[in-house]
Amino acid sequence: MGMMLKLSAGAALIVAFGCAKPHLSPMGTTKPGGILLNIAQMDGTVRELMKRAKVPGLAMAIIQDGVVVRATTFGMADQEKQRPLKPDTIMYGASLTKAAFAYMTMQLVDEGVVDLDAPVTRLLKRPLPEYNEFADLAQDERWRRITPRMLLSHSSGLLNWRWINDDEKLDIKFEPGTRYVYSGEGIQLLQLIVEERTGQSVQALMQARVFDRFHMKRTSMIWRDDFTDSTSIGYGIDGAALPHKQRKTPRAAGSMDTTLADYASFVAGFLRGEGLSDSSRREMQRAQTRIVSPQQFPSHFPGETSVNDGIKLSCGLGWVVYESPLGPALFKEGNDDGTNNFVLAFPKSKTAVVLLSNSSRADQIYFPLVEALFGPTCLPWFWMGYIPFDRPELRAPGARAHPVAPCGETVTSAAR
Repeated sequence: MGMMLKLSAGAALIVAFGCAKPHLSPMGTTKPGGILLNIAQMDGTVRELMKRAKVPGLAMAIIQDGVVVRATTFGMADQEKQRPLKPDTIMYGASLTKAAFAYMTMQLVDEGVVDLDAPVTRLLKRPLPEYNEFADLAQDERWRRITPRMLLSHSSGLLNWRWINDDEKLDIKFEPGTRYVYSGEGIQLLQLIVEERTGQSVQALMQARVFDRFHMKRTSMIWRDDFTDSTSIGYGIDGAALPHKQRKTPRAAGSMDTTLADYASFVAGFLRGEGLSDSSRREMQRAQTRIVSPQQFPSHFPGETSVNDGIKLSCGLGWVVYESPLGPALFKEGNDDGTNNFVLAFPKSKTAVVLLSNSSRADQIYFPLVEALFGPTCLPWFWMGYIPFDRPELRAPGARAHPVAPCGETVTSAAR
């Protein structure tokens, strides 16, 4: 089962769910993880995909050998005002915040301020349920076993957000340390730990340790008034405009405003290994928790699949990691209404693509786009929910029961 996208600008791409035929170009390289398209092909591919999926704006940066070699934008930041998207346009980072926060936390691990494997009983001044935000856990002693490693690898058992529950109360869905369950609540718990251990706000920590280090002058954990005239408008799945939210409270799970140029600078620095010990950088990229859920969201739902075992899909610390045809790969998404962001990186070659969009529809083009850029990647697009725009049946109710393998095999009986 596959699909063919006939692209303009002289480029033709056949995507068969992980079986694109690579071709070299002036921008390309034979190094694993190299870019296969020249600039004209790249731009033509992006514009054609955006047109077919009705994506109003997309920002894209290419990193090679740990250096940002291209940062460019397509479409509009504000369609009504016909204001074009630019590399310095303020965009909502959403959960890309988590990867930057994980990097900062690992600096504290290097310095002995945070112990990855210490339980929260040793890291906090008071028992966790005595903090108002976590009072719901008072009757579940399993909170005592949660560690920073579990929080960064999304294996604490906490669900994503408490409001998902019918009673809107926080609970632990699985035994801590046993299963991947994506958890914004878990990252907020780690924020509490970090702030107590350092005596500083996460806003101050991120500014000093991440944003200043990588010259991210237009990135902030909270809204800044100087962003007003250069923010992007978001666009929902129906194309309706969504105003840019002005977040007043810093949240490690996702309050960051940033730009393409700034976030690409962070990713490039991370791939170069700046600011971390070799051991901490390796630990972030090492498989910590095997992922067995049929799809990432909602990952606390019951059911398991082995469909992604071939690529060893796992969670590292702050990133999801897997084995691709191009070597070890890691990625992070950041999604919200009117926002779709994605970073895919290959650490050995220090190559990456950074994609920021002001559209809820952009995730429908990210898989075919990365296949065009890199050739076969075995990106676990079905697990991610990155269903291509011309395969709407895979978004239908019940599709979760029939996971699609990342490298071309359709599995109809793996979910159970």
